[in-house]
Amino acid sequence: MAFASSLLAAIRRAVRWLSVALLVLLIVTPFAQVVMRGVFGAPMSGAEELTRWFLICLCFLGASYVSVEGGQVRMEEFQALLPVRARWLLQLLIEAAGVVLFALLAVATIASVRSQIGTTTATLEMPMWLFMGPLALGGALLSLESAIAFGRTLARGRPDDKQTTLT
Repeated sequence: MAFASSLLAAIRRAVRWLSVALLVLLIVTPFAQVVMRGVFGAPMSGAEELTRWFLICLCFLGASYVSVEGGQVRMEEFQALLPVRARWLLQLLIEAAGVVLFALLAVATIASVRSQIGTTTATLEMPMWLFMGPLALGGALLSLESAIAFGRTLARGRPDDKQTTLT
């Protein structure tokens, strides 16, 4: 159990730092394209496609870390209006739906990539498995984090404490 916990912590740290690096690349690539085109008159071929890939990677790989840190939209104000038992059941339903939805996303992406083996992107000629890989990995990580949240909520027997302050 301790090994699984430390492995999960290491994965979360890696996702966090990878997300920071992807954010930097997402900012630097279009900036470099503007400089190359505006200052040197020589645009970077494929900069738009590369930027799009960095955005896909950042969104789907970083989503699991955002979810763990509570950054997803939760509609806590609505949930706070519900009785404790109903809020707990709703939270379990949301987390179970997340497990299924994100696992389905990962499986569908893998099936799509398998059907397109040998194809590449238009400009950079990046293999489709590399281009779509972050979506599959992100879906798997989100499904894992949703399953962990589901298990934690189920074992606790009550909903998360809501910290929302309405003013």
